[in-house]
Parts: sequence; structure tokens; C-alpha cells
Amino acid sequence: SCSTMLPAFIVKGLQKKLTLLLNVTTWSPVGAAFNAKPARRQDLFEKNGLFGVPELSCPAGFQAATKAALKNTELLVQNACSCPPGVETVQCFDQLSDGLCKVADLADFIKVAHPDPAFREAAEKTCIDIGTVVEKLNTNVELCKSLKSLLDNPDIVSQLDPDTRRVAELFMFDFEISGIHLDDKLRKEAVALHVNLLDLNNEFLVGSHMPNRIARSSIPEHLHIHFANEGSFIQVGGLHADSPDDLVREIAYRIYLYPNADLMGCLEELLKCRYKLAKLVGYDSYGHRALKGTMAKTQLSHKFLVVFYFFSHRTAKDFKMMRDMKKKLNPCNSVSDFIRHNYTPHLYSPYLSLGACMEGLNNLFSQLYGVSLMSEHPSAGEVWSEDVRKLAVVHEKEGLLGYIYCDFFHRSNKPHQDCHFTIRGGRWCRETDQYQLPVVVLMLSLPHPTKSTPTLLTPGMMENLFHEMGHAMHSMLGRTRYQHVTGTRCATDFAEVPSILMEYFATDYRVISQFARHYETGKPLPESMVARLCESKKVCGAADTQLQIFYAALDQIYHSKPQNRSTTEILKEMQQKFYGLPHIPNTAWQLRFSHLIGYGAKYYSYLMSRAVASMVWRQCFVQDPLNRDMGERYRREMLAHGGAKEPMLMVEGMLQRRPTIEDFVDALVSELHPNFETFIMDSES
Repeated sequence: SCSTMLPAFIVKGLQKKLTLLLNVTTWSPVGAAFNAKPARRQDLFEKNGLFGVPELSCPAGFQAATKAALKNTELLVQNACSCPPGVETVQCFDQLSDGLCKVADLADFIKVAHPDPAFREAAEKTCIDIGTVVEKLNTNVELCKSLKSLLDNPDIVSQLDPDTRRVAELFMFDFEISGIHLDDKLRKEAVALHVNLLDLNNEFLVGSHMPNRIARSSIPEHLHIHFANEGSFIQVGGLHADSPDDLVREIAYRIYLYPNADLMGCLEELLKCRYKLAKLVGYDSYGHRALKGTMAKTQLSHKFLVVFYFFSHRTAKDFKMMRDMKKKLNPCNSVSDFIRHNYTPHLYSPYLSLGACMEGLNNLFSQLYGVSLMSEHPSAGEVWSEDVRKLAVVHEKEGLLGYIYCDFFHRSNKPHQDCHFTIRGGRWCRETDQYQLPVVVLMLSLPHPTKSTPTLLTPGMMENLFHEMGHAMHSMLGRTRYQHVTGTRCATDFAEVPSILMEYFATDYRVISQFARHYETGKPLPESMVARLCESKKVCGAADTQLQIFYAALDQIYHSKPQNRSTTEILKEMQQKFYGLPHIPNTAWQLRFSHLIGYGAKYYSYLMSRAVASMVWRQCFVQDPLNRDMGERYRREMLAHGGAKEPMLMVEGMLQRRPTIEDFVDALVSELHPNFETFIMDSES
């Protein structure tokens, strides 16, 4: 046998391929699954439905699912009204809620996420049909009487376990805020207002995600590549906040936020309708109605609002400092988003492939809770887009906990906002004597992988992924007896605690060092870059807190008594007062504030939750973020209960002390002490 000398360039090429091959095999199964392109489905003749629901293999299936749910509802209403007061009454109510939610929640997701307009329209009709029935049930006098006869009997109440008693009280609370105490005429008026709000909510939500467009000739040709083309128009579907180009961000800002008269009218009508409903059922404003049952309890207290004013002065000072610093460092550029682009996110992206980040989450959950994320191949028809991934969440002792569907990649007509959707809530089923496993969807808008690279995340994208996964694990790790209080179905100002706490893990060097490695070489992110990334994210986090103060203040004003001025005029005043930057003429940011639908009068929840998350992080995890004992305490005291326990009692159990409003304020104030100028100068050196 004879040997042949290969040319040097071939040898180097083979060595590189071998190195890549060896590194690829070092990814965990879940990391490898998210760094690989999805395999094309071969089972094309299978006829499965969305999420494994047989009826939902076609749009018409929504009508069939709705009909079946409403028929079951009639039976359960009869049972709830006829059974003797006791645990069975509450179980009937929860079955009633579960049957409607399983169809409505799934439809609520499909109406915004499915690429097929026929599916979206069918799902939207289902949402309206079931929503209308729910509003009628919330003012059903006979149904309310059956629950009231239970709660008004001290002997029966004393025999209820704490979870059953709380769920009964929460159902009664739903009756009360819907106007059950009104006479027949006013109750019918309340139902009509609720139904009108369903339409207005949907119209505003859809409109808030619609792109704007402008003639191609109005934008410099070299910038067309940054936006979607639509014939002779350029389509702008977001703010392009991650773009390092000032002009791209400015164009996106001015076009995407350009006012839409129809949507403006919808928002004005929505706010008026909410106020009218609140007054009808006995509240001073919609804000007072919305905050009943939250940690805040009533319209935000004066002590908590003090922090808003503290931050507004701090914000103006910080923006002036950033403007001055940027002029010194780069006189040609404008100020916009200086912090975010100061640390050049693209340098980190090769170390933050989607697979690496998912591997990091898997490692974190394994160490904290003994939980693993396992990739599963969904069957044909089970998912709405070929690039959706399915994860089984498995505990080392308890087995399968639930499923997470990961709809992570950008596509046309898909909302740009990162979201968590509950598709099916967990509960103990007395019918089957088994636990109904929770099913959720995480929706992001990440770039697709290319032929040569997996999806690479910016630090901001990575933090958003961790945030949304916090919601998902809240749903997975809960083991509530009742569906009505499962996972994130808890007080709004508590629901964001698990997701915001995950942001602290995402910015901790000990956590990042475990998973951030180059997608080609497998080399870990250098320690100096890890330190810089963590520091920069703290600075950005402070800026985000300041921005959320403005959002929360605006939301509170919108949902207080009528202001007799336009929503844009209110926005302009609140922005100047709480954010420190002037309003840009001919823009209407409030029309993109989709949180006004799900978080109306409760956007402050992000601030309250950040305060709680900050206290939990500093007291329980900052010394050792991977401490299993603390992870188990966190699950036991906070995640396991969903909404079945008073939020403040859960916080007290975790911190082993009851925090005061001053503690919340102090926790928020402590978030805003990074030395911006030192950080900026250090990063330039």
C-alpha cells in the first residue's frame, strides 16, 4: 500500500470539519435539538389536531369543540346548582372553568399565532362565543346562589381545606366584580358592556401588532434590506431596537408608531367602556376594580407611588449624562439606545446560540429542581408551524410534569411580542383519578438559523428567553388541586415574579459561565466578557425599570377617572414627567401598548414583581444561584401554589418574614444604583 500526501489546505479543512464534528457531539440532547434544523415530517397522511385535540385538524373543528364545550357547560351548571353545598360545589365550578378554558385558551393562542387566516378567524369566533357565555355565567343568579349558600354557612366553610375555600372565594369574587348584586336591567347592561369589551379588546390587540408601511422611495435604498418589502412599499413591523444603526431605529420608530385613526378611536372607546363598567358595578374607576384581589389590593398606595417620582428625577439625570457622554465619544451619532449598543451585542451572539441557551436552562432547572427538558417530535397536525419544537418536562422522581411548545422563530403575521400562553391548566381530575398535565406555549420572535449557523441570540434575546421560561416553569412546577388557580393563574402582580427572577439568573456570571460557549469551537465565553455582559445587563435592567415606571404611570392614568383629553396628550405629559425624554410628534406609542388588554390598570405588576424578585434573589440566591435546597424551598413556597394561596403569604414563606411597602420601595431603589459613567468609560477602554 502506498501513502499520498494531501495538500495543506485540504488537511486544514478536514481538521476544521473534525473539530466541528467533535464539538457538535458535546451538546446535550436538548441543546443539539435547538441548534439543528427541524426534520421534515414524513407522516403526511396522519390527521392529528392542534395540540393533539382530534377535532382541531381543520378550522371547522373549532365550531365542533365550542359546541361540545357549551353542551358540557349546561350539564355542569345544572350540577353546580343542584348539588348540596360543600366541596362538590367547588369541584363543579372548577370543572366548568376547566371545560371552557381548555377551548378558549387554545383558541386565544391560535387566533394570533396560526399562519393560516382560516384557523385564526375560526379561533377568534370561538373566543367571542365562549367569552360571551362566561360573562353570562358571571351574572347567573342561580349559579351564584349555590356558591353563596356554601360560603354563608360557617359550619360548611370550617370543614373545607384551605385550597377549596380560597377557590370558592375567588369564584365569588368573579361574580361580585361582574355586578351580580345589580337588578336584572343593570345586570343585562353589565353583560352587554362585557361583550362589547371582548370585541374592542380583540380589535385593539390585533391592530396593535399590525405593521405600518411607507413608500420605498421615502427610505434610503441602502436601508431597504433592514425591512420587509411589499411591492412599492416598505413594511415596518417593529421598532428594530436591537439594530446598531441609529437611522434604522429612527425610521422604525417614526413609521411603526405613526398614528392610526381607527385604532386610536378603538382605544378611546375601550377606556370609556371600561370606566362605564367599573362605575356600573360599584367602583370609583376601572383601576379600583382591576386591583381588587391583587397584592396591591387597591389603587396603588401613596408610599409605592413615591418611588415613581424618585425614578423620574433619576431618569432625567441619567439621560442627560448619557447624551453628554455619547457626544464626547461619537459626536456624529444621536443618543438613542446608547446603553444597549455600548457593549456590542454581536460579539456575544456566537456564544449564545439557541441550543447553548436551552442547554443552560436545562442545567439550571436540573440543579435547582431536579427537572429535565426533553425534546419530543410532535406528530403531523399537532403544531401550527414546522419550526415549532415540543419539550416534555420531566422530574427525576415525579416523572412527566407537562409540555412546553416552543414557537421561537419569526414569521409573517406573527406578533413580535414575547409571550407565554396557557393552553391547558393543571388540576387533579376526580373523573380519572389522575393529574391533568399542564400544556403551555412560549412565543418568541428569533431569527431563523442559516445554512452555516444556528440561531444566535443577543444578550437581550437570551434574557427574554429566560424570562418567558420562568412563566413556563411556574406552570410546570405547580401542582394545584384546582385548574382555576393553576400556574400563572394568580394575582397579576405576583405572576411576573418567577419570570423576573429568571432575569437575575440570566445575568449572573456563575450561571452564564455554565452554558455560554462558541457554537463552532465550543470554547467558553472569556471571563472578561462574562463580567462585562453581566455588568451591562445590570445597567440595561436599571434602564428597563425606569421605562416600566413610565408605562405603569401611564396605565394608571388611562384607567383612572376620564381625563377629557386625548390618549396622546396624556402620553406626552406622562412621558415627560416619568421618563425624562420628550414625546416625538406624529407618533402614538400607546397604540402599540398591547399590555393594555391583558394588564389594563395592572401594568405596575412588573414593578411590584421586580421588587419581590429582587428581595428573593438577594436573600436566597445571590450567594449560590445553583443551591438545590433553596430551589426546593422556592418551588415549595412560591411556585407550587399557583393562585391557591395569598401572594403575600407565599412571599412571606420564601423570605421567612413579611415584607412591608417600604421594603418593596427599597428593593426597587436598590436596582437603580449602577454607575453609568464608570461603566461606559470602562467599556471604551
